[in-house]
Amino acid sequence: MLFLALLAPHVKAAPHPEIVIAAAANLTEAFRALGPIFERETGVHPVFSFASTAQLAQQIQYAAPFDVFAAADSIHVAELERKGLLVSGSRAVYAQGILALWVPSGAKASVKRLEDLTAPEVRVIAVAKPELAPYGEAAVTALKRAGIWERVKPKIVYAENITMARQYGASNNADAVFTAYSLVQRSGGSVLRIDPALYPAIDQSLGILARSEHLDAARQFVSFLLHGNGRAVLARFGYQLPAPSELLYL
Repeated sequence: MLFLALLAPHVKAAPHPEIVIAAAANLTEAFRALGPIFERETGVHPVFSFASTAQLAQQIQYAAPFDVFAAADSIHVAELERKGLLVSGSRAVYAQGILALWVPSGAKASVKRLEDLTAPEVRVIAVAKPELAPYGEAAVTALKRAGIWERVKPKIVYAENITMARQYGASNNADAVFTAYSLVQRSGGSVLRIDPALYPAIDQSLGILARSEHLDAARQFVSFLLHGNGRAVLARFGYQLPAPSELLYL
């Protein structure tokens, strides 16, 4: 007994299992909120790597050690599945994103509708690179469909992802920012939700990486997003969710 007592202080508790989730930048706030909830429920510690969808997809193709990919579109996930980089049948739409135009509280411009972006008071408009970020592509499409693209194009500055685009506004380097509603709904200033008719639906898909060494934990995270308490967190951050009857792997 004494021998065991002497040993006890040196016995370390087993570490929690850990998974790495490659997550599109628009998910930053939502995933940081749902991460602790998932860990409390499952004992699995989620580590998030946030970047643009295209950058993450490229990293996956170069064998980055991710377990789950939560993208801002469906195209990149489908392409990874086609290349055999995802667990067969794990691809699913988990949310639909909402494009927003954010005018920071310190900006001098008043923007009540997209057409107001043509006003001289609006000097700089931040947009995520459309070739990298689905929300950036949606923003450019919305401006074109609204008929004001050519008039505002000289004002556009491009960021690597929508989090960086938002930072342009937060640092007073942009008068207006196209970003995800989920990132700015609590940021102050004014937020204009863009008419969904002006851009293609932002169907956000996920998939489990075929090379994952933690498949059971990865499946737990996916189930948490599709069927568990992760849905409530996504809804709270302004995402539209598929109906439960539609939550089948694609």
